[in-house]
Amino acid sequence: MKEASQMVAQLMAAAMRTAPKAGGKDFLEIVVVTEENVLHQISDKMAQYAPNSTNEAFWLRDSANIRACHAVVLVGLRRFTTAGYDCGGCGFPTCADFSAKRQEQTKDMGYTGPHCIMRMMDIGVALASAAKTASLLNIDNRVQQRVGAAARSLGLIDASVVMGIPIGVFGKNPFFDRQVPKH
Repeated sequence: MKEASQMVAQLMAAAMRTAPKAGGKDFLEIVVVTEENVLHQISDKMAQYAPNSTNEAFWLRDSANIRACHAVVLVGLRRFTTAGYDCGGCGFPTCADFSAKRQEQTKDMGYTGPHCIMRMMDIGVALASAAKTASLLNIDNRVQQRVGAAARSLGLIDASVVMGIPIGVFGKNPFFDRQVPKH
């Protein structure tokens, strides 16, 4: 089952790469993690973050998911860039204003920001394409934020914003109906 999951992880990465992107420009970084020891490192990092979070139980719950999964597909924004649409979704009237006045911040246990909303949608479309690919092939999966933050802090992906999808083949999908650990 693990081998099937790992093959599907590669197909999910392909689905992310070919997913539509704003202006047809690809700024995504995509990484597939299949090595059990690296998955455990991610899980351990998530557990380390837990006590410093306002949602400690959720970090621990998601850490357990990563420890049990067969692979994780990560996707992130490689670097800050705007789509050039002047849509205002970032809070600035133009992309040029956003680029000139943006004050980058880095959040511990998270990401840098702010980012162009169109580039954030690129990540969302890539995640949806990958999750659909896994679902079509009957591989258990779930989009998660915390796994991306941990993978980013470990240097497993060179991106300023990262999300991930743990996957596996189980009798019951462990990524849904999850139990929050008791304190």
